[in-house]
Amino acid sequence: MFENFLTGLELDQQGALNLLKLAQDIKANPKKYSQVLAGKSVVTLFEKQSLRTRLSFDIGINRLGGHAVYLDQQNGAMGARESVKDFALNISTWADGIVARVNQHSTLTTLAQYSSVPVVNSLCDLYHPCQALADFLTLQEVHGDVSQLKLAYLGEGNNVTHSLMLLAATLGTDFVAVTPKGCSPDSQVLKKAEQIAAMNGASVMVSDRVEAAVGANAVYADTWVSMGDTTPLELVKEKYMPYQLNKALLEQTGATTVLHCQPAHREFEITSEVMDGPASKIIQQAENRMHAQNALLVTLLNPNFVKEHL
Repeated sequence: MFENFLTGLELDQQGALNLLKLAQDIKANPKKYSQVLAGKSVVTLFEKQSLRTRLSFDIGINRLGGHAVYLDQQNGAMGARESVKDFALNISTWADGIVARVNQHSTLTTLAQYSSVPVVNSLCDLYHPCQALADFLTLQEVHGDVSQLKLAYLGEGNNVTHSLMLLAATLGTDFVAVTPKGCSPDSQVLKKAEQIAAMNGASVMVSDRVEAAVGANAVYADTWVSMGDTTPLELVKEKYMPYQLNKALLEQTGATTVLHCQPAHREFEITSEVMDGPASKIIQQAENRMHAQNALLVTLLNPNFVKEHL
């Protein structure tokens, strides 16, 4: 049993499958879980802007019978007004869990070090593991056994790419990241994903050629410029346009499912024709953020319930 969820590496294959099974049950039988976090409070810390993460956690915790407490930078930046250590020490005297969307992964590790309650990474510069859980819940719903799939990510190698490749490797899904030269995923994360994939009969590949995505069952895009980067999209358009998710790319790859973690910049990394088209599972994917995160929170905050009911 894991105490925190910081990278996604806390899950082995069976642990990931169990979590996805729980998410499916929570989605299908919400009344069964309506009081599973009754009397528990979860603090959600945000250093970055958010729509899906904030609402899916806030509403999700409420649907489990718990209480979400939102803290943004109006309370002072973590590490500025007071240390991250003191944030953790104080919050964990009152709350039952901490969900943090932060700029630096080191903030999460410090929170976890000094917190006496579970800490969940809802996004940092290196990982976005809750998003990956929602992504694979969606792929499971659409395709069934994800170990039989090939997933292709196109665009900038970033935190979303890292979490996708790690969970793909864990679940035995073949994965390829198609990125422009100089925009590849972190080499250490890639190495770890390759090691995990080898144990689970899967492959992980990085290429700058779109042809590497041929044969993918699903294709995935993220914004070309990560949150916090002020570079105008028009300045990177020439570099990234060959990797755009459009009708021609779907025909070239043969992919039948389209995913995007959002926010999406239409006509840049994805066309409206594809985003609104029949292959798109993007809104289903967004909804699944709540169910996947709720499964994670139930597992961390009420593990006895999980043992008794699954």
